[in-house]
Amino acid sequence: MRVNVDDALQLIRFIPGYPQPGVLFQDITPVLANADAFKAVVNAMAKVDPESTVIAGIEARGFIFASAIAIAKNCGFVPIRKKGKLPHQTFSQQYGLEYGVDEIEIHIDAFAPGSRVLLVDDVLATGGTLVAAIDLVRRAGGVVTDIAVLSEIGILGGRARIQEHSPEIRIHALKSD
Repeated sequence: MRVNVDDALQLIRFIPGYPQPGVLFQDITPVLANADAFKAVVNAMAKVDPESTVIAGIEARGFIFASAIAIAKNCGFVPIRKKGKLPHQTFSQQYGLEYGVDEIEIHIDAFAPGSRVLLVDDVLATGGTLVAAIDLVRRAGGVVTDIAVLSEIGILGGRARIQEHSPEIRIHALKSD
């Protein structure tokens, strides 16, 4: 059965109060569990920057989409991980999110200088994670040209935050609330 992107996005399940009160969590596992839906969203996200040479994904749910996009585009994949998870020398960046503070890292040699990077995550909320990831990619020698996310929570202002930080980067969301 063929599933289009809109049908796939209808599979996202909303969980109020998770991981803490006041947060409306977007559970993407039903999309991932449906092979046709997963393929539809990966193919759509893979089209946003035809010239990217590397796909970078943010832990943990961004990994899922970024690695699949890398395969679809025949590109390399670079993980951006939570602090302490990468075995080699890293650059590190703290950031705020809608329910706390966290830190992500990238290997210092993750990119050949000037690599065109498609940065991938599952949800664009406040933009803190993506801004931190942009800074890490730059420090490691890559150039973020585009961001692809499955879903955007517009009321949280993440798009504006990223555009203020890096106006040259195009932002693509398959679903916007």
